[in-house]
Amino acid sequence: MRIGKVIGTMTLSRSHASLSGARLRIVVPLSLANLAGEQLPPTAEPIVVWDELGAGEGQWIAISEGPEAAQPFRPLVRCIDAYAAAILDDVTIRERLPAAPP
Repeated sequence: MRIGKVIGTMTLSRSHASLSGARLRIVVPLSLANLAGEQLPPTAEPIVVWDELGAGEGQWIAISEGPEAAQPFRPLVRCIDAYAAAILDDVTIRERLPAAPP
């Protein structure tokens, strides 16, 4: 699971019926430095996330990815690869991890 920031919404003119009932959000995954409050631009590529929680632009969300993203819908089949599992109110970093060796 990763934490990301909602930066937009994707609108489809046509979609598969299994995609009804939620919005597709454009989310940029955040690094530990971003979470700690450092004003660095995110380094990860934005991803599209299935959101039925109603996250708004600028909010931080917890993202479940891969096969686990479709698990909340079982036994229904949804063709999604990333799911908004939670809207985060606050993230606290108590201790910064040491940097990885080069």
